[in-house]
Amino acid sequence: MTESACPLPATEALAALQRHAVTFHNAGQVHAQQRVLAAEVPIALVFNGISHAVMMGSPGDVQDFALGFALTEGIIDSAADCYGIEFRPVAAAAAGLPDGMDGIEVQLEIASRCFARLKDKRRSMTGRTGCGVCGVESFAALDLSFDALPAHDWVHRVDASTVLKAIGALPPHQILNAEAGAIHAAGWATLDGEITDVLEDVGRHNALDKLIGRLARTGRLDQPGFVLLSSRGSHELVRKCAKVGIAALATISAPTAMGVRMAELTGLRFWGLCRPPKAVLYAAGGKA
Repeated sequence: MTESACPLPATEALAALQRHAVTFHNAGQVHAQQRVLAAEVPIALVFNGISHAVMMGSPGDVQDFALGFALTEGIIDSAADCYGIEFRPVAAAAAGLPDGMDGIEVQLEIASRCFARLKDKRRSMTGRTGCGVCGVESFAALDLSFDALPAHDWVHRVDASTVLKAIGALPPHQILNAEAGAIHAAGWATLDGEITDVLEDVGRHNALDKLIGRLARTGRLDQPGFVLLSSRGSHELVRKCAKVGIAALATISAPTAMGVRMAELTGLRFWGLCRPPKAVLYAAGGKA
């Protein structure tokens, strides 16, 4: 897979953080301030010249995001099915968007068999940061059924102490969130609880796709370890992990009932409410 070296323009319009003039009120005192805000831009994903989805997300790490999205949505089966990724900024006027709302277009060249499959089931979809199942046409289209994860003799090592060690070490890696808030993180940790990668995005689904894309691009998807998420554990996040063979997940907030059931059905080890010194094991791992 080749990647574009095309840099985004050095303007705040497509930076991950933007500054905004506000009026700050505190105990009767009023002050003019500059506040840092998280950028949220439309990212168009185009496969072999055909536009498939427009997702709202943070503008950084778009190649990892596009690759991860293609994997977790089943558009491609492995990183080897993606032959190249190129991206370019799109001015608001050219995209038909309001002034100041520039976007990014990401072009992916994928294997012909994958593209044929995509065309067979292609649907119009617009992503939103708070929604993981946008635009499906039927219950069956939710794509909730697939093979269970293979058994791993190491999964029991993702225990409470290991998970809490990683969760406790996550905040210093959340560089963008420290500046602006409103930004989720997806991290990868080893079986010793050491964090190796953290990707950030305004959308929790996007952050996970970025992480999965990074792991796939660097050939580490099949290595022992687990995902950390600074969010609740919704079914969509569990599904994305299981789809690419990730066997363990830990979230800072609570899971949903559907998220836990998805973990049970796929055999994913699922920790939630991971807030030192406490954590809750909702699914132990292994097929129910």
